[in-house]
Amino acid sequence: MTAWRGNAIIAPVDLLDPTMLLRAYAIGVFPMADSRDASDVFWVDPKKRAILPLDGLRVSRSLAKTIRSDRYRVTLDTAFDAVVSACAESRPDRPDTWINPAIQKAYGELHERGHAHSIECWMDDELVGGLYGVRLGRAFFGESMFSRMSDASKVALAHLVARMRAGEFELLDCQFMTDHLASLGAIEISKEDYASLLDAALSPLGPSGTVSATGGDLSALEGGDGTGEDGALSGYVISQALGQTS
Repeated sequence: MTAWRGNAIIAPVDLLDPTMLLRAYAIGVFPMADSRDASDVFWVDPKKRAILPLDGLRVSRSLAKTIRSDRYRVTLDTAFDAVVSACAESRPDRPDTWINPAIQKAYGELHERGHAHSIECWMDDELVGGLYGVRLGRAFFGESMFSRMSDASKVALAHLVARMRAGEFELLDCQFMTDHLASLGAIEISKEDYASLLDAALSPLGPSGTVSATGGDLSALEGGDGTGEDGALSGYVISQALGQTS
């Protein structure tokens, strides 16, 4: 049985496994729970979708300065479970979460299969911010982010966008629009326009019109002079990738 809630259509999930998750993302739907303790999970198919154009990230002067200063050490896929757990924590502005244990387990399995990824921000050895999501073809579906220090989640997002641009991704799906996402350059599009963008991002043809063997690659920037021993990228490398040269 389905029902409308806000701008999304909700349908109950009887089974949640990595294969089903990938099939769901391929047709534009994703799972959510009503609360952290909820036993049920629902498929969500928004009537309107928030996306962040990869050439439209708004980087303020203060954020650009933070990125270049390397205030945070930023890594890829070094603490996926910890990032998801942090995203599931209650906060003053959000006492509950849609990430229940079933969802957390399923995304952990997706990560083990190489389809779910995290960006982590560290202050010394403390995890202070990050985000996670799902990669399919040349699309990345952002699921959630968190921040325990100023601008940490924004820095993680900037690193994600830079990696996506270098990896020739085409779609960064933000799911639902928020004031925070709008301030960073996200826009809201119709379900029909989203379906067209998703089809293009999942097509075997890359941006150049040639066959793309592997789809998007979030590691595209690694291996250069700005890569640390743990795979961390310097703020200089990210700034260059984003076109922030000053």
